Amino acid sequence: MATIHLTLAPLLLLLLVAGITAQRAAPAPGPAGPINITAILEKGGQFVTLIRLLNTTQIGSQINIQINSSTEGMTIFAPTDNAFQNLKPGTLNKLSSDDQVKLILYHVSPKFYTLDDLLSVSNPVRTQASGRDRGTVYGLNFTGQGNQVNVSTGMIETRVSTALRPERPLAVYVVDMVLLPEEMFGERKIVPVPAPSPQAKSPDVSDDVDSTRKAAAPTRPTSERSGSGEMKVGLGFGLGLVMLCLKFLI
Repeated sequence: MATIHLTLAPLLLLLLVAGITAQRAAPAPGPAGPINITAILEKGGQFVTLIRLLNTTQIGSQINIQINSSTEGMTIFAPTDNAFQNLKPGTLNKLSSDDQVKLILYHVSPKFYTLDDLLSVSNPVRTQASGRDRGTVYGLNFTGQGNQVNVSTGMIETRVSTALRPERPLAVYVVDMVLLPEEMFGERKIVPVPAPSPQAKSPDVSDDVDSTRKAAAPTRPTSERSGSGEMKVGLGFGLGLVMLCLKFLI
């Protein structure tokens, strides 16, 4: 038995050394890289339009900076390319640069939500677009049951489907429609212009009235003017006759 133990001892020692060497050679797992929303969407493969808008509005860079320094996390609802294609023609082109920014920020919530969270959250859920207009809440409303979650904007309602990324601090969910905020795309109330008061006169009307009054102003009758002229002529003729008579008398 002693001979057997002595024979196994070198083998056990060799295995122990090999294990230690393998542990030293294996690289330690490195820290996870920073979150990049563009890389996440590119991996999804159907978000070309959304990626373009994130780049042109520079919101993609802002998200990457905020999400890597945020304690609350963030939730993004990503419309597919088909969702953008289903918009009315010219919808995006008619938007100003500022409105395009608000539209994209409307798809971003400044807090991390799981699907279960969205089923029990207090509506409306504020989005990043709320900070663009003071006093205006660009909110989303969530309903559903079981595994189905629906999101409503007041203009459209669609299902929150696949999770491209469900882990903290960033959740990215696919939506099949572009989320159109009612604050931007709802019917605008038209304030009726009050009718002008009957007593009120516009400048044009007053000019007409003044000209009419001037035209209608009373003038002295022609007979009065002619009579006065004849009286003056008569007096002049009489005085001339008197002077002539006095000349002959002298």
